[in-house]
Order: sequence, then structure tokens, then C-alpha cells
Amino acid sequence: MAAVLEPYIYEGGIHKHSLILELLEDLGGYLVQKTPASTEVTLVMLIPKKDVPLVEELCNKLLGKLTSAPLTGTEIAVVSPTLASHHLPHSACDVAEFLRRGGANTNMIGLARGMGRRVALSADYERRLINEHDVAVFSFGTFKDCIINKKPKLFEGIDIPIIVTGGPDLKTEDVPGCDIYVGGIGRVAHRMRKGPELDAMDVLNEKVGEIINLKRERISKDPLVVLPARLMKEVQEQVPDIHDVLTPAPITLQLDGMRVKLPFEEYHEAIGNIEFDEGFKLSDIADIMPSKMKNYVLIKIKRRSEVGSII
Repeated sequence: MAAVLEPYIYEGGIHKHSLILELLEDLGGYLVQKTPASTEVTLVMLIPKKDVPLVEELCNKLLGKLTSAPLTGTEIAVVSPTLASHHLPHSACDVAEFLRRGGANTNMIGLARGMGRRVALSADYERRLINEHDVAVFSFGTFKDCIINKKPKLFEGIDIPIIVTGGPDLKTEDVPGCDIYVGGIGRVAHRMRKGPELDAMDVLNEKVGEIINLKRERISKDPLVVLPARLMKEVQEQVPDIHDVLTPAPITLQLDGMRVKLPFEEYHEAIGNIEFDEGFKLSDIADIMPSKMKNYVLIKIKRRSEVGSII
């Protein structure tokens, strides 16, 4: 039976952080992302639940900080109605930043190329790009009428859970088509640093976590053939060119797969030929397709009911 993995973020000095990585490997955990910055390092990890105290003890010895990161292993789209200054960058950037603190990988998506409500999402490309993510967080402004009566048309064709942020204090049922509405995060001309603003961000992270947990529960009823974290490790070992990719998070985990930031045309065959000790090739247990994001490789892992077993 596979070990239950818990997501955590380590923040501390880069000196001797390799000890944590060695312990993680010995315990059977996975490193999802490593971000060095000068003398500090941030490690996003999946740790076997029963072994968390061991990692915590080592982190304390190294004077680092280990915190739970429930959004680890997810990719979230933060969608702004336009690229105009009254929608970007302050509130949408703060939303993305707070979600990253919870462990998620976020992508900022601005719609409509400045033409606003008339042409937003008129191109199917934008819908498909958003639907490649686990959750979409729409960052709206401060006008109640706009949020209730105008903006919901942006949800048409979006198949993933939708969370809406805005300034007014509204109920979720007031905003047609969204799964959760979080108020107190509207249009501002400053970074959100005041107490009520930070409280609203905490509520947002909590609500996104609830949506993610629901998706995880649905997946657990018909599990994936292979854990995305294990597949990530196989890609790193069998497709060495991934180590030359300089973009952040070269392999971005999702709840049911991952985005590999290599050109599809050049690498989809090599990725499809990844072999597992159990005798499977990746192409047998996953759908491998071009991503709408820069033609990267998008992998969606099949369920046990489709393949007949899990590894």
C-alpha cells in the first residue's frame, strides 16, 4: 500500500540543506520544487505522513522552518478580466503570491488583450488554457453590478472549479456560475498589507484548499495509475534534458498529471517511452498532449478503472 504523503515547505539557510534532501530520499518522499535565493533556500516537499516528525527534528537542528503547504502539487490559474491597470497588477498579483505561499504553482492569465468585456474569452484558446489547470481564481474588482451581472459570462466553457474574488461582501449564490466567492479582495492601488486585506487572503487560501481537498477525494475513489510525484521523479531520471530548463518549476505538478516544460514536438516520444519497474510505459497509462502554454508537454494520468491496476 502506498504511503500517505503530506505536503510541507522548508525555509532556511542553504548551508547543509542537502541533509534534508538525503533524509527525504531515504524516507521515500519527493522534492517537488527547490528555490535557492542567495543564502536561503525554499524546498517544497511531499513527506510520508508517519515520518514528518523526523524531518521536523532535522529542520529544527538546522534552524529552518517547516510549515504545512496544503496546495502543494496543484497548478492554479489566476485570471484577470483584462491586462489593464485597473485589473492588474496589485490584487491579482497578491492573490497569486498568497496561493504560492500555500504551495501552489500559479499562472497569471489576462484576458481580452485590453478590449474588456466585449471580447474576453472570445478565443477558445483562452478557455483551453484555463481548463488545463486544477482551479481557476477569477480576480474581479469592486463593482457589485459588474461582478453579478457582467463578469459571469467569463465562466462559460470553464470546466474546472471557479473561485471568484472581489471587493463587495457577496454570497456565493449571488455570483452565477462560481463555486466559491471571497469578498474583501477588490481593486486596490497598493499591495495588500492591511489587517483586513490579509485576513481576506487567508480566507481565500482556506477556500481554495477546500476545493482542492474535494478534488482529491474524488480522485481517491478512482485512483490515478501512478502518483504524479513518482512520475515527476521518473521524468527527471529518464529525460535528462529537463535539468537544462531554466524556467521556474520545469515540471509543474497537477492533481491528475503535470506540465513538463519541454517542446512537445521534440520530446513527446521520449516522455511517452518512460518505463516503470512494473513494466508499463508512460504512454500506456497517461494521455500525452501539447499544452496551450507555449506548446509544452501536458500529461494527464489515467485512472485505475481505465487501465485495470495501479503502480
